Order: sequence, then structure tokens, then C-alpha cells
Amino acid sequence: MPEQFNFEKSFPAITEWVHSHGWIEIGQTDEEQSFIRAIDEGGLVWEGKSGYPSLDHALLAMEKALKKWGEENG
Repeated sequence: MPEQFNFEKSFPAITEWVHSHGWIEIGQTDEEQSFIRAIDEGGLVWEGKSGYPSLDHALLAMEKALKKWGEENG
């Protein structure tokens, strides 16, 4: 049986973010120029670029940014 994809193992910083700190948004709107964002009750914490080659690239960028945020903010 092939191994199933596990989001929590692949993206631990994003998983920690949505369980403990805030939420994420994916997709563009008229109000937001970024494609992917991390938000908490205080507002926008991180926003990515306006476009990525794939959703995988967008999630990897967010994972890296939230990992750094977690290291800097405990």
C-alpha cells in the first residue's frame, strides 16, 4: 500500500500555526494582492507573493516563513 500524504508531517509550522496561533488564507481577492497569508487576531502576520508556480511552492514558502516566525516569537 503506498504511503499516504501527511500534511502535518510535511508542514509542521503551518500545522502549529492553525492549531495555536491563527489561520491561513489561500487565494487572491480584490482586497489582497498576495496569494497566501497567515493571520492572527491582531491581523496579517505574513503574506506571500502575488503568485507561485504551484500551490506546493506557496505552501513551502509559508512553511519556511512560519518556521522562522516561530523561532523568533517562541
